[in-house]
Amino acid sequence: MAGRMYRLTVSYDGTRYRGWQRLPNTEMTVQGKIEAALTELFSQPIEISGSGRTDAGVHATGQVASFRAPERSPDRILLGLRRLLPPDIGAEALDFASDRFHARLCATEKTYTYRIWNTDAPDVFERRYRLQFPAALDPDAMQRGAELLLGTHDFLAFCANKHFKKSSVRTLKRLELIKKGNELCIQMSADGFLYHMARILVGTLLEIGTGKRRAEEIPAIFESRVRENAGETAPAKGLYLTEVRYD
Repeated sequence: MAGRMYRLTVSYDGTRYRGWQRLPNTEMTVQGKIEAALTELFSQPIEISGSGRTDAGVHATGQVASFRAPERSPDRILLGLRRLLPPDIGAEALDFASDRFHARLCATEKTYTYRIWNTDAPDVFERRYRLQFPAALDPDAMQRGAELLLGTHDFLAFCANKHFKKSSVRTLKRLELIKKGNELCIQMSADGFLYHMARILVGTLLEIGTGKRRAEEIPAIFESRVRENAGETAPAKGLYLTEVRYD
């Protein structure tokens, strides 16, 4: 298709969607909703590529997508998207990009944030957007675990795809625990994330925090390359894709 390459930044509440990726048997995907809006605006089919495929129920504040379409004012397209998209998908920014830009292939780093409500007090207004986890957590143990997870490792034990055939080596550049009142946020930055990797990292840290496992087990988990040796997969609703970086 002739035209210009665009870079779109979107946010979304993933609660009612089957995930980012377009699916043949449902209209309830984020990619599908955005493509339908762009197709209406340009009066021709438009396909987009996202920086990553967030799972069903996962949210985003900084998802990036790329697409090629006829040249028009990005500001006018952005206004059209804001008019056509449902209220739980927000078109945040739109700009022209270089012809070789691809939202996934050109990404160099992604950041996810996981939100935990660490108390048994009611969480009436945020219950769909963070995990309620009333058990007491040992922050020192979790910090030791976070430090052992950092760096370049084979993260296959932290991947839910048992048939993953490509390289499962990733570099986890940042894993930070941020406590604000009753809320604990776990922020993770890496050069890439495997299927469910962010949620398994959170589940593993929570098990370390409650004493179910020791932080010192992590090197052996890496070496085993067996999914069952890592922690449980944390629920989707607490996870946010917050930033995608490019060179």
